[in-house]
Amino acid sequence: MKYAYQPPLLVQKLFSKFIWNSKQNKILLTFDDGPNPATTEKILKTLRKENIPALFFCVGNNVSLYPKLVKEIVDENHSVGNHTFNHKVITKLTSEELRKEITSTNEIIGEVIGTTPKWFRPPHGRFPFRLAGTLKEYSMTNVMWTLLPYDYKNDAKVVKFAVKNYLTENSIVVLHDSNKSSAIICDSIKYIADEARSNNFQFGTAEECLK
Repeated sequence: MKYAYQPPLLVQKLFSKFIWNSKQNKILLTFDDGPNPATTEKILKTLRKENIPALFFCVGNNVSLYPKLVKEIVDENHSVGNHTFNHKVITKLTSEELRKEITSTNEIIGEVIGTTPKWFRPPHGRFPFRLAGTLKEYSMTNVMWTLLPYDYKNDAKVVKFAVKNYLTENSIVVLHDSNKSSAIICDSIKYIADEARSNNFQFGTAEECLK
């Protein structure tokens, strides 16, 4: 398994507007795929206890089903990003379909929290070359990650290994607000928090880490 990700310099140059790691020496904790009744509230409770800000990349269809959970995310002073409406692999979409996925999600999030997202993350981290131009139309920024602890495999040992060996002071960590990670998500957050503290790393907000 590949826990850490740093794209080749050529890829970074081709997609120079994409964000590959935290721009500050602060860790950005992110959550994909929510909101989700089985996980969102306990994630928020754990983040509150650990005093960690986070960025939630929400799926538009889930936002339409669970708008109160999105409001809770914002009420807890976390940020919300766009993770498409139906969580489809966008490399398989036409340009029109991709725009619809982005627009529909921005609209439903805007209706629920009053503002539209600045940040986008493609499902499974897969994107076509045209994504850069498409996001420019929406004044949005694509946010990738540097550390994937595979929490969705539901194995705490895997998460601990990844965090212990690959967490850095400018990591963007991706966890999952979904049923797949439900059993270990709180422990995963706590372990990341403990590992950060032991190394004197700090956590930052999306605004801090992505500017």
